[in-house]
Amino acid sequence: MGKVVLVTGVARQLGGRFVRRIQRDPQVDRVIAVDAVPPGHHLGGADFVQADIRQPAIARLLAEHNVDTVVHMDVTGTPLGSGGRATLKETNVIGTMQLLGACQKSPLVKRLVVKSSTNVYGSAPRDPAVFTETTPPKSLPSGGFAKDTVEVEGYVRGFARRRPDVAVCVLRFANILGPSADSPLASYFSLPVLPTVLGYDPRLQFVHEDDVIEVLRIASHDPDRGTLNSGTFNIAGDGVLLLSQCARRLGRPTVPLLMPAVSWVGSMVRTLGFTDFSPEQLRLLTHGRVVSTNQMRETLGYRARYTTAETFADFARSRGPGLLPPEALAGAIDRLAALPVPTPGGGHLPTQSAN
Repeated sequence: MGKVVLVTGVARQLGGRFVRRIQRDPQVDRVIAVDAVPPGHHLGGADFVQADIRQPAIARLLAEHNVDTVVHMDVTGTPLGSGGRATLKETNVIGTMQLLGACQKSPLVKRLVVKSSTNVYGSAPRDPAVFTETTPPKSLPSGGFAKDTVEVEGYVRGFARRRPDVAVCVLRFANILGPSADSPLASYFSLPVLPTVLGYDPRLQFVHEDDVIEVLRIASHDPDRGTLNSGTFNIAGDGVLLLSQCARRLGRPTVPLLMPAVSWVGSMVRTLGFTDFSPEQLRLLTHGRVVSTNQMRETLGYRARYTTAETFADFARSRGPGLLPPEALAGAIDRLAALPVPTPGGGHLPTQSAN
């Protein structure tokens, strides 16, 4: 008999992709896909079970299907459908508690993989240049998805102490981007004009959807020789981008605002439903965040296929040109630089290319 893998959060695009991918592994016999709402995409040959992980019934599912591997992907920062922030927090935190309680009672569960986020480090002015997996945050997140991830990881650590026989892997993903990315940051980058904080140009890291799927797959199986896939790992593409570089590559103009004005704009944008411009995201767009991925490469044995810049380029292509396409902007600058410069004597100074 091969593995029986239960995956939560399959109604989202990322969860659906992972379900379709894990089924192709020869070690996997069955995949049980779980979500509170039916997915709008195909799940291949997986058995879909409509269930709310906030309810105790999840324990019955583990027992009925003889599940030995659990991949918890239902920890997210964007509500699904009409659900609001309260429903999202309940799913993230209460749902995780119920799922961990079910895993604790099941003697068959031998591996647990949890999709977390680098949001657990927060974003603060006194942050270190690079966070490692053991670096404590200078300022704990005070609310939103970032606080949810801190609570989720706390419950996961408690579970690992109570069930030392279960291999537990926590994957802290940087901001996930790609053609089908659905996150608050992806919604922010999709705005026609990007509000920024005056005087700040934060460093950002991204991880591609394809790398997310592959890392989750690796964590779901027994480790290869010379690697270890139990523990906590930062997952991100190599390199960083400044927010100003992101805006130029998207072709979207920025509007630098004072902090109170950005907060007001964020509240208005959130009320209109364009994006969840939360205080945590505002802090990220002010102070940025960069994490070390040494453990991902040296211990987990995985090297991201996409760098941060390549991930963002793929995301930008899927969003189409902005109001200021980079090529058109460069051509306008070249034409402007080629114009003759008048002198006081009526002549013209020689010109040279902007290049």
